[in-house]
Amino acid sequence: MTALSGAPGLQVTVVVITYRGVDWLADCLAGLAAQSVSHRLLVVDNASTDGTAALLAQMVSPECVIRLPANTGFAGGVAAALPHVRTRYCALLNDDAVADPDWLAQLLAAAAGDDGAAAWTSLMVLADRPGTVNNLGAGLDERWYGIDVCAGAAVERIDPGITDVFGFCGGAALLRTAAIRAVGGFPAEFFLYYEDLDTSWRLRLAGWSIRAVPVARVVHRHAATSNRRSELFHFHNERNRLLTLLRCAPASIASAQLLRFALTTGSLAAGRLLGRSIPDEQNFRVRLRLRILVAVLRLAPQTVLRRRGTRVTRRAVARFATVGPPRPVP
Repeated sequence: MTALSGAPGLQVTVVVITYRGVDWLADCLAGLAAQSVSHRLLVVDNASTDGTAALLAQMVSPECVIRLPANTGFAGGVAAALPHVRTRYCALLNDDAVADPDWLAQLLAAAAGDDGAAAWTSLMVLADRPGTVNNLGAGLDERWYGIDVCAGAAVERIDPGITDVFGFCGGAALLRTAAIRAVGGFPAEFFLYYEDLDTSWRLRLAGWSIRAVPVARVVHRHAATSNRRSELFHFHNERNRLLTLLRCAPASIASAQLLRFALTTGSLAAGRLLGRSIPDEQNFRVRLRLRILVAVLRLAPQTVLRRRGTRVTRRAVARFATVGPPRPVP
């Protein structure tokens, strides 16, 4: 057995959320075992039934594994892990990502003395396209959709300097534990998608900055754990986008986006009744869109009650709505 738990007095806990990850989890854990700095490891197994538990028994000390009775998604897994994190920092790493040996050291070096930031996000590189960026953090576009910063850019063209970005990517990031707790932690009810953007936005509303650290690199098997054409993806992606706006965006923007989604759904329903040709894709399916609306309206009261004063204006969104390099830190 390889013990990856670290030792008392460490300043960072690396959290890995896994669900049926037996085909790629071993590579992730091996990459963490090769890190140049000591750390504590905490793996949350979302009730996997594919041999993941046996793999973890071989590679990770039992006290470093939390096995949940049901699949709670990435958001629920992080929410379950946070009460067990007792270090100054909490690092997140996808189970389908392999970190460079100095990944954690680079993030910790960036965090040292940076009292104004609460998160430091990594450069994620596509495993099947090694010269191409998966993301360098998360942002918003001018339509109020989440985007992957620098997605599709050539890795060699990314400036190695630390930059300011709107949000971190939960796939590979270092977080200030106390700050995450102070803004309410991860939204477990999201299950999948937008949980990192929602948390990033709340950090920004609380006055924290978020940095991108391009020299902290991981190789990511993008979408290895999810099918982006599935109903599951579209349901959680659109529902959580609207919930994020309801909690974090200016009220006028949040209500306008919700109304737009409802009107588009009505238009699609009318079009089908009139026999119009409508693409057979998940986001055009009326039944799915109605499910999303019902889910948003059900969660809206508690979401709105947790709203905080917003500082993210349309001008601020435009600043971070980019697929190019983020802005340098002032």
